[in-house]
Amino acid sequence: MLLGNDQESVIGSLSFLVLVSRDTRMTDPPSTRPSLLVRIRDARDGQAWSQFVEIYAPLVYGFARKHGLQDADAADLTQDVLRAVSGAIGRLDYDPRQGSFRGWLFTIVRNKLRNFLATRQHQCQGTGDTDALHRLEQHPDSGEDQWAEDYERRLFAWAAERVRGAVQETTWQAFWQTAVEGKSGKEVADRLGLSVAAVYLAKSRVMVRLKQEIQRIQDK
Repeated sequence: MLLGNDQESVIGSLSFLVLVSRDTRMTDPPSTRPSLLVRIRDARDGQAWSQFVEIYAPLVYGFARKHGLQDADAADLTQDVLRAVSGAIGRLDYDPRQGSFRGWLFTIVRNKLRNFLATRQHQCQGTGDTDALHRLEQHPDSGEDQWAEDYERRLFAWAAERVRGAVQETTWQAFWQTAVEGKSGKEVADRLGLSVAAVYLAKSRVMVRLKQEIQRIQDK
């Protein structure tokens, strides 16, 4: 079940809530769980690749759109990046001490975007692609912080979609209205016809489920 537009608009609040609720062993920014990276190296594991695409394709597409690409071009760039990852992942030896996989992927996306803009500039002189290409060349690391932030938002949205589909809607609303929208337990209880204790119990259960989903694709 997908999140509604109003809930997508405050997904950053959800990410913050889940981040600060982690224990001290989980204070690092989210990164891709090595087991998922190992699994997608196996061409026979279609489920792992589907999960990978589900998490990362929207991130790549959004990055392309923010850099001025139209829908069709952003979709093409996303497919190009995924093909590059598919071809290179078998040779990737994942070592968190050498940098995050997310950073490696960002490098691929940035290079693919630069190549796309360079080609467009050569074909269509005088377009806005020239300025975008110039910014990428002058500031190769520009956008990396935004990339990491967008990744966190995507990760939590991915987890929220699964948890919401696995719990009763009343349970989800008890969590969302208290944890994200900031309503009091009493107000939410009155709205949902629950006791205050039941509201906070529902909130706690959803938080646990969210963290479990997130940990499935994070480094330990």
